[in-house]
Amino acid sequence: MTLKENLQGLTIESRLAQIGSQSEPVTGAVSFPVYQATAFRHPKLGQSTGFDYSRTKNPTRAVLEEAIADLESGDAGFACSSGMAALQTIFALFSQGDHLIVSLDLYGGTYRLLERIMSRFGVTATYVDTNDLDALESNCKPNTKAILIETPTNPLMMVTDLELVCGWAQKKGILSIVDNTLLTPFFQRPIELGADIVVHSATKYLGGHNDVLAGLIVTKGKELSEQMAFLHNSIGAVLNPQDSWLLMRGMKTLAIRMERHQLNATQIAQFLEQHPQVEQVYYPALPTHPGHEIQNKQSSGNTGIFSFKMKDARYIEPILRHIQLIAFAESLGGVESLMTYPAVQTHADIPEEIRRQVGVDDKLLRYSVGIEHVDDLIADLARAIELAQAELEGGR
Repeated sequence: MTLKENLQGLTIESRLAQIGSQSEPVTGAVSFPVYQATAFRHPKLGQSTGFDYSRTKNPTRAVLEEAIADLESGDAGFACSSGMAALQTIFALFSQGDHLIVSLDLYGGTYRLLERIMSRFGVTATYVDTNDLDALESNCKPNTKAILIETPTNPLMMVTDLELVCGWAQKKGILSIVDNTLLTPFFQRPIELGADIVVHSATKYLGGHNDVLAGLIVTKGKELSEQMAFLHNSIGAVLNPQDSWLLMRGMKTLAIRMERHQLNATQIAQFLEQHPQVEQVYYPALPTHPGHEIQNKQSSGNTGIFSFKMKDARYIEPILRHIQLIAFAESLGGVESLMTYPAVQTHADIPEEIRRQVGVDDKLLRYSVGIEHVDDLIADLARAIELAQAELEGGR
């Protein structure tokens, strides 16, 4: 019986915990080994063990890739050296003159890759509210090859109806690519809702400990999977064996971490929603969020990241200076709480007029809520806002 057959029918919690634990038949090691080898012996001319050269296939990376394909209900998985490397590998599917439709509220690194690199090769992108079917129709051209969806988006947490939009893309004959970084397959599985490709910055929740840089791709369908395998091998931005092992180790605890992330984030978002100095909180778990019903329909839970907007931009600097338990740092998805100022960090490469039009302005903070005790996190944030207010009122 194969590993896939062994795990078939188990809950996602059990499949996560068992990643790699039944994959080493010789020794029975429950923690799959790190195969540092770059080359593998051929038994004889014309024969292969299935492993020839580590860029093409590595035993440790192969276990990780099989696991993410299974978790996302896909046919093949590909582990890359970063989330951006994963996106670059996907974008290599497209040729000069091709056009993409992309989520309006977008991670700044993806925007940079599209506008400053892919544009040089003649691939263009139009940024659209992916819940607006009229806007999708009007921006779909004869040369449109794919739609790239972030849901929820980063940082404004816009939610796209995946079944609706992926169904629209299928009728148009274009690929649907979904960035599932913020929800992970534990809470959302886009391929089950009609997506062709799922991409992750696995550095974030999948790794979960702010100690590994990685990207993952999952494809549906034999032809698309073969195309991606060719690109993955040819471009060569593959994940090394040690980081593949670290990522698998992180994924084993994904279920319990995501449950704690969303529990903490929901309580802190509720606290901020009632705070007199906070203008707005962007978090789909809140009933006031416009994407709340869609999120509940297509996902079994919520991410641990949200954004909030202060009423006065002058609060930003002292809040970031006064937080102590929460770290002022980029990235997200780790067990430690991090706070980011998108306007000057993660989204700095997006022109200011575009950022402001979407809503990423100088009053917005993004909060990646960790797994610390929620009372400590609320106390740290409340204290930082209180000290910021005292400074502002004292300076009047």
